[in-house]
Amino acid sequence: MKKEQNAFLNNRWKRILIVCFAFLMMYLISFIIDPFSPYWGNFFKRDWTKVSRDLATSFIFCFIVSEVSILISNRFNQSVPWTNYPGKRFTIEIFLNLFVILAVQLIINFFKSRMNGKPLTFGFGPGGSVEEARGMIQWLVVSTIIALFIVGIHIGNYLISNWKNEALKASELKQVALDAELQSLKLQIDSHFVFNNLSVLSETILKDQMLGYAYAENFSRIYRYLLLNAKKDIITLEQELKFLESYRFLIEHRFSNGVQFHISADESSKNLYMPPLTLQLLVENALKHNKTNRKEPLIVRISTDNAQTLTVENNMLPIAKVQDSFGIGLTNIKRRYQLLSKRPVEISKANNCFKVTIPLLKLS
Repeated sequence: MKKEQNAFLNNRWKRILIVCFAFLMMYLISFIIDPFSPYWGNFFKRDWTKVSRDLATSFIFCFIVSEVSILISNRFNQSVPWTNYPGKRFTIEIFLNLFVILAVQLIINFFKSRMNGKPLTFGFGPGGSVEEARGMIQWLVVSTIIALFIVGIHIGNYLISNWKNEALKASELKQVALDAELQSLKLQIDSHFVFNNLSVLSETILKDQMLGYAYAENFSRIYRYLLLNAKKDIITLEQELKFLESYRFLIEHRFSNGVQFHISADESSKNLYMPPLTLQLLVENALKHNKTNRKEPLIVRISTDNAQTLTVENNMLPIAKVQDSFGIGLTNIKRRYQLLSKRPVEISKANNCFKVTIPLLKLS
């Protein structure tokens, strides 16, 4: 993971922020400390070349301080990170930044004094003045404030960047967990589907070999479809309906005329998406909980509407004892939709009708 890409402020923006702030603070704090200083009284009366030279010198000072502070911060991010050694890191950065600020200012003042032909006294010793001593004290105060602010920028940048990176890692881990859970649910579908149909296949072969062969052929097509879509989170409604047509062949031979299907899906809905094998699970759920006989068949209706939802409903013909569901079915569907969409699966019972409404998804 590249730190530069995940930093809240990269070096360019830190440089701009530090230079601008240090440049403003140099003049603002100096003015606040001593607004009646002769320096400020004559600031706009001086020759423009002197003012320009003063501003240029201050900018160079701020630029050097910015570069060195970024170098110090980047160097200690590895060896003395803020999260592990906050007190030690704060002390080191304050000391080093203050040292750099004073050292750079000392060098600048040295060259200024050489250019002006005056000794560098800072107001102390022979040739010093009260004004120079006051200026030295002001610079100590200004330098300390600038150093504190620079360290504050680095602290804020490091902590926010660290928070962003941790949030990104947490998001990635959550996605991995969701993917793993989806794969687990798909494996549950796989085992449930195979178990049911192999049981029927073995019984069918014993009764009618030709019918058993046709059943095995259709079952192999369906299982091939299942394998092709095992790694997919969603498929189109059109694919699911084609799968259901093949699945109906198995149901017709399992329950004869005890089950009837009424399917109505508009063309625009067929391009929307849903988790694979959702219809198969809903049909299995209806078969598992209801009687199937020719005199009073189980009627399964599948339809879509303009709200981008698909409804699967059946008349209720409850059986006395429900076969083991292995934890699959409606719970599986609801959980997969929770992982894929914010739109809920709606389940209702009314007027002797059991209805499940599922959202059809769009690719973002």
